[in-house]
Amino acid sequence: MIDQLILGGINGIVWGLILALITLGLSLILTMDVPNVAHGELYMIGAVIGFFAIDKLGFFWPGLGVAIVVVFFLGVAIERGILRPIEDDPIRILIATFGLIFVFQHVALIVFGGAPRRIEPPITESFHALSFDYPIYRIVVGIIAVIILIGLYFMLYRTKFGLWIRASTQDRDMAMAMGIPVNRVFMWTFGLGAALGAIGGVLASPILAIEYSMGLEMTVLAFIVVIVGGIGSLKGTLIGAIIIGELEGIGSVLLNPTEARMISLLVLAVVLLVRPKGLFKR
Repeated sequence: MIDQLILGGINGIVWGLILALITLGLSLILTMDVPNVAHGELYMIGAVIGFFAIDKLGFFWPGLGVAIVVVFFLGVAIERGILRPIEDDPIRILIATFGLIFVFQHVALIVFGGAPRRIEPPITESFHALSFDYPIYRIVVGIIAVIILIGLYFMLYRTKFGLWIRASTQDRDMAMAMGIPVNRVFMWTFGLGAALGAIGGVLASPILAIEYSMGLEMTVLAFIVVIVGGIGSLKGTLIGAIIIGELEGIGSVLLNPTEARMISLLVLAVVLLVRPKGLFKR
């Protein structure tokens, strides 16, 4: 049992880091006052595009790059063509992104099919620890996620574009008065958030099965993490994702998946009662 708990804890950390990537993309989009309930579908589309790209190219990492680029520009197109004309009406944005869920799901169902599929991991070796063998690929995924999160931190807090993002989301009118191209900043930020979802989708594909409905579950998880950590908080997103990942990783050892998810929802309810803005949002 102790070995299983350790295994569940390690899996929880890796899953939490993947979840942090996906959720940070949603958090960036939410700071623009865009309630994008279709963010999980961008995660799903990234996984599906990655599946076909890897199948055609024969290599995992170039296929990951293709998925990132395609979903990035898909996000740009969504922001520019669908959300920009209704940017001042959150209810219409909510309805539009809700409609995108069905569009993406049915497109994926037609193109990808209804049967779950899995991408072969690019690294198949494992290392022995205690009484179990642990895949090296999962460790590599965790390292990649940490590197990307560090890069996002430096982008947001050490670059001019990061300053523009923070200024535009804090006070849009003042940012425009200071000469910041707010509309372009929002467009590229939405694309960046979509790309982060795609990265998470492809990296998780050798671990989880790909299916056309996988985005809906991810949307629920992402919103749980955002609310627990606090919208716009990089530290809150990371810690919130690790908390939820650990709850579900260790919970899957002690409980069934439904009960483990209920614990995550219970944590969400407690946070909403105690700290409605999130644990790390002032």
